[in-house]
Amino acid sequence: MQNRAYPRFLKNFVAAATAALVIAALPIATLRAQDLKIFEQKITTKVLPNGLTLIICSRPDAPVFSYNTFIDAGDVDDPTGDSGLAHMFEHLAFKGTTEIGTTDYSAEKVALAKVEETNKAYEAEYLKQVGKDPKKLEELHKAFLEAQAEAHKYVVPNQFTEVAEQNGASGLNASTGLDETQYFWSMPENRLELWAWLESARLADAVPREFYKERDVVLEERRMRTDSNPIGRLVEQFLATAYVAHNYGRSSVGWPSEVNQLSATEAMEFHSKYYVGGNIVVTVVGDVDAKTAMPILEKYFSKVPPGPKPEDLTTVEPRQFAEKSLIIREQTQPFYIEGYHRPSYHDPDDAVYDAIQDIMSNGRVSRLYRSLVEQQQIAAEAEGFSPFPGAKYPNLFAFYAVPLPGHTPAEMRDAIHKEIDKLKSAEVTDAELQMYKTRARADLLRGLADNQGLANALSEYQTRYGDWRELFLQLDRVDKVTKSDIQRVANRVFVVSNRTSAEIDTETPPAGAGKPGDSKNGGAE
Repeated sequence: MQNRAYPRFLKNFVAAATAALVIAALPIATLRAQDLKIFEQKITTKVLPNGLTLIICSRPDAPVFSYNTFIDAGDVDDPTGDSGLAHMFEHLAFKGTTEIGTTDYSAEKVALAKVEETNKAYEAEYLKQVGKDPKKLEELHKAFLEAQAEAHKYVVPNQFTEVAEQNGASGLNASTGLDETQYFWSMPENRLELWAWLESARLADAVPREFYKERDVVLEERRMRTDSNPIGRLVEQFLATAYVAHNYGRSSVGWPSEVNQLSATEAMEFHSKYYVGGNIVVTVVGDVDAKTAMPILEKYFSKVPPGPKPEDLTTVEPRQFAEKSLIIREQTQPFYIEGYHRPSYHDPDDAVYDAIQDIMSNGRVSRLYRSLVEQQQIAAEAEGFSPFPGAKYPNLFAFYAVPLPGHTPAEMRDAIHKEIDKLKSAEVTDAELQMYKTRARADLLRGLADNQGLANALSEYQTRYGDWRELFLQLDRVDKVTKSDIQRVANRVFVVSNRTSAEIDTETPPAGAGKPGDSKNGGAE
């Protein structure tokens, strides 16, 4: 759970500054005990009768606070046939409530019901395999568009966001991952009650406003992130190849045909199942006093519907028993990626995987960078990363490399395998292992120094482990990682039968091919 950063080709990531030497000199046990004791004095936790968990961390350094609302549901929880639904609801959460974003909710409610009615009729005709009537389909689609236009008359666009920003909200955003959905921003401390009203309302009083407009936005996101992006297409197919049973193999942004059929009714059913008290942790960090703040939070967040945490997915990915690979041939930059199945974050060796990632990939002194980028000069980038694509369930430890001009994915594969073989055949050095442990401590302290980062971490660890204290206790496992652990795990996991690889091989344009639109070579006039 400690290292969640994806490589550059998946997510822009700015490496943090090097840790101060005084941090490196502190024994992990001392660091953990001191920091845990300090934070126990600052943190108040309360579980409300509806099951929702509130965490308040008092840090009066500046008159502001940051918060994180952590929903234990993400893309992996999308119902079969409805991929993209978790992401869709994240969009809806910014559309307002029965009190925000509407001029007349009573009338809007009737109009929204009409939108669902016309959509259902249109979809029924559209999905017919035989006997589809084009004229009827056109009429139904027209009625659907007219119903949307009628509902839009009552919409006050962006009112939720504007109210927050006019009261000092900054960094207002949300994210949908495979395993979770998070909402967050920072605000002046004298706007705490306003924030509590806003945030609790969109959890308890959501309205599927402008759903189909947002569905088009999500489809456009997919076109940009995946359909028009060679690496995006490759990664999507790579995961679909690596997984045969588990939802980690599905498109995270959603398959186009499924996203195009999502309805507001289905979004609200998803909300009713997952946006319940027992599945939500809300953390506030900053200039807040728990004695006065907790009653305010209780007042508003008690309105969230009660309910237990939904059951986790029970599908278990079967053991892979043969190497799998795929090749995409395009006129684009070559690329190579491979992955090996590994256990979830609950596994006792979770910190060992973090150590392997750090030693193989963290910075210019890492093994992959030194070998492929500096010494051999065959790659522009080379990294290993884990967990991928999620952490809650068994996932992948992956490696990738971007060849320099004149070099191929096959060279990347061979070079990566040589570095993996070294990891398997000989123990890492004392210096490499110590550097990992030093960086682990430094990363933790940097995260604690930032209100937003701390709020995010407290919510995540409370959700995943049932106790935010695990954020500090994880360092015990880091300290216990040995050189033999790394060698043992590498030999168990990085084997051919457990490997899935994917590559983009650059296709050479046909001889005589002209630029698109060149009529001399068959282009459009």
